[in-house]
Amino acid sequence: MSKAGLKIKKGDKVVVISGKDRGTSGEVLKVLPSESRVVVQGVNVVKRHRKPSQLNPQGGIEKKELAIHISNVALADPKSGKPSRVGYKTLKDGKKVRVARKSGETVE
Repeated sequence: MSKAGLKIKKGDKVVVISGKDRGTSGEVLKVLPSESRVVVQGVNVVKRHRKPSQLNPQGGIEKKELAIHISNVALADPKSGKPSRVGYKTLKDGKKVRVARKSGETVE
């Protein structure tokens, strides 16, 4: 899928629709268009055991989010918060905006 084909952008509120974190919602922190993956806040969290280093002299266990495939997330409807597909609509002034298919609301 090309970069132009991705309908989910950084900062969007999304709901995980499949996988171990199904039903969880969060904000998109990063989009990886070349891999068709997204990093969502609080989803697919792993623990990394870090040795003490100059950057991190304490060391310890660090939590971080890993990327999940974009097909496993859906945009959260701005009205209800439920998963919704994304469509496009052209406004009267010629501006193209994304809309949630479920409610017809525009997505910022």
